[in-house]
Amino acid sequence: MHVIHFDHAQSYEPEKDWKRVSLCNQEPVSIEHFVKPPGHASPRHEHPNAQVLIVLKGELVITTDDDEQTLSANDAVFIPGGEPHIVTNPLDEASVGIDIFVPGRSFDFWLKRGKR
Repeated sequence: MHVIHFDHAQSYEPEKDWKRVSLCNQEPVSIEHFVKPPGHASPRHEHPNAQVLIVLKGELVITTDDDEQTLSANDAVFIPGGEPHIVTNPLDEASVGIDIFVPGRSFDFWLKRGKR
């Protein structure tokens, strides 16, 4: 067993007020808690990892090449690996969620992506 206490977990801000905390960073699965600031949209991106995104608070809009869906608290979405997508917070307050990646992805995905 490996316990990760939220207050001591690895964290960073890919952009101002967009906070990510690593709750599990293993090869088979990684789990990240995130706070998405008001009006923020992630850059269009894709990764080989399948993703399950769960909204804990607020709303998030998930946009793919073929669809756009709005999720509210307690909703979830499955995004297959390799599918380009954008995650947007349409609200004027922060939204909070959990990302689960299978297999696990590097926690510094956004930092590495910004250096391309």
